[in-house]
Amino acid sequence: MAFFFIGAIVSFLGSIPPGTLNILVLQLGLQNKLKAALRFALAVSLVEYPYAWIAVEFETWITSSPVVQENFRPSASIVMIVLGLFGLWSARKPSSLSVKFQNNGFTSGFALGLLNFQSIPWWIGIIAYLKSEGWISFDTRFAKHSFILGTAVGALVLLCLLALLAQRLSGFFQHSRILAIFPGLALLSIGIFTLVRYFLQV
Repeated sequence: MAFFFIGAIVSFLGSIPPGTLNILVLQLGLQNKLKAALRFALAVSLVEYPYAWIAVEFETWITSSPVVQENFRPSASIVMIVLGLFGLWSARKPSSLSVKFQNNGFTSGFALGLLNFQSIPWWIGIIAYLKSEGWISFDTRFAKHSFILGTAVGALVLLCLLALLAQRLSGFFQHSRILAIFPGLALLSIGIFTLVRYFLQV
């Protein structure tokens, strides 16, 4: 069970910085769409499991091939930029399709969770560090899947807390234009910043 709690704590803390998924959970909560936000959080945490499994299985191979790992960063940046532009366009002129997609928390969470593949290199780095410190070792299947299950639970708890907190504050942001465009601006800014930093380091 120790590996489960390590995975949950690391996943919880790693989900705190602003990113694609927690920003969208906050938006749903601030719009007083708590049920949609919780379904979104559940779907995202379900995707977290296979992505953490991929990181565990391929950590040694990928960390020994920096070129493979680096290619995740520009790809993730482009996805965030596209999502940011789509969010701004939807806020300006929401179509019935975009509104339905957003309000169906589970579908949007699952789709966006799948697009959040930058979590794979993040988990690879975390797993490599935890191994080097001797905090985890995957000698058995139980240990491996306990850790991976913990990552999903940690993400779920953090996103649910964000949704509940945002819902408590929703009364202050009703009908706010800033609330409508904030997720798109945030995703666009993060994507551009990450892409620029990547090219400056190349």
